[in-house]
Amino acid sequence: MRLAIVVQRYGAEINGGAELHARYIAERLAAHAEVRVFTTCARDYVTWRDAYPSGVDRVNGITVERFPVTHERDADIFGRHSTRVFLHWHSFQQEIDWLNAEGPVSTALLTKLESDASAFDFAFVFSLRYHHAYHAARLLADRAILVPTVEREAAIGLGLFPPILRGVRAIMYNSPEERALIHALSGNEQVPGVVVGVGSDIPSAVDAGSARVRFGLTRPYLLYVGRIDANKGCAEMFDHFERLVLERPHPPDLVLIGAANMPIPDHPRVRHLGFLSDRDKFDVLAGATALVVPSYFESLSMVAIEAWALGIPVVANARCDVLVGQCLRSQAGLYYHTAEEFLGICDRLLTDPGLTTQLAANGRAYHAAEYSWPVIEQKYLEMLDTLSEQPAPRRMQGEPGWLSRRRRVLPPAADVVAALPMGPSLDPSLVAENGVA
Repeated sequence: MRLAIVVQRYGAEINGGAELHARYIAERLAAHAEVRVFTTCARDYVTWRDAYPSGVDRVNGITVERFPVTHERDADIFGRHSTRVFLHWHSFQQEIDWLNAEGPVSTALLTKLESDASAFDFAFVFSLRYHHAYHAARLLADRAILVPTVEREAAIGLGLFPPILRGVRAIMYNSPEERALIHALSGNEQVPGVVVGVGSDIPSAVDAGSARVRFGLTRPYLLYVGRIDANKGCAEMFDHFERLVLERPHPPDLVLIGAANMPIPDHPRVRHLGFLSDRDKFDVLAGATALVVPSYFESLSMVAIEAWALGIPVVANARCDVLVGQCLRSQAGLYYHTAEEFLGICDRLLTDPGLTTQLAANGRAYHAAEYSWPVIEQKYLEMLDTLSEQPAPRRMQGEPGWLSRRRRVLPPAADVVAALPMGPSLDPSLVAENGVA
């Protein structure tokens, strides 16, 4: 079988988000099929500026074909388009203008996909909100398997996305919450789909003691891993942590791994280790009291899955439906609505070894059952087998005509999202057991 992976950025040094997700899937499926990656020359997700040379490359044994970006993203222009379509009634054409401003726009990439469509049987297309994914899904509708990586944010309320969600060949969802959100948004229950998520390359051995020595981690610590950004809930996390330090006689440290896009508090209890190798990251993670995931929006938290694989409890933001759902399904994480709850959770984790032992066991079991690579690979292979045995239906709805696309009949995208159902998607027995409303 011949497979394409279509993604906005791709590289061994891009170590997070949908791009890492795409690389993991490409490398795992390469054991079962011929895999080629189609992507842009961009490395930076803010500007989409060309950084890699165009042409054919090899990354960890996978053939990667990169295409130049037609134009970089202008933050001011993109911001104006976002304000218009997120907060005001608008037209389909204005949504297309937003998509062009969002990027990454690569005319050469789309031309290649159209001309080479017969060279592969199926194409896994990452991620819904981007220009390349919207157009790739339309060009390859009879063989496009969408990996939407959707978060509960204003962009998903745009009117241009439901036809894509109803028109692709299949969808690989990251979580039950993402699937429920997309069903409510698009009514696409007839499209084959499976909740699969993604695995991670968990090392066979970790050395927390060595990490403590290497980085001078002499006290218990909470850990944050990822982009240090207000949009990831980091400002609120810093506020809660500073209150913890002020109100508790023996608070833990807060250790940060990742690039900073916002000021980090100048505090002796806050340690920013910057970008670390995978080995160092896992060693530091293995020694943490807990992993803090303060994000308001996630389609799947890969670092939470890594923490559970190592038996590390997760402390999550309760405003994120996906994180709450993961905590409840795993029985390996705790979540907070307020600063008081954040402090209370930290107190329990630091003083109740019985609780942390149980959370650790639950996390390891959850990872093995749901996110180990054999489980993930099997779900992908079963989907490919199922689709190979079925004729491709003609589902993709065409775009509006010249006049219709200019009528301002589409509601503010933020209002569309606000009206969608909220809360974790849980098995009824789990709801009863945990008393979740």
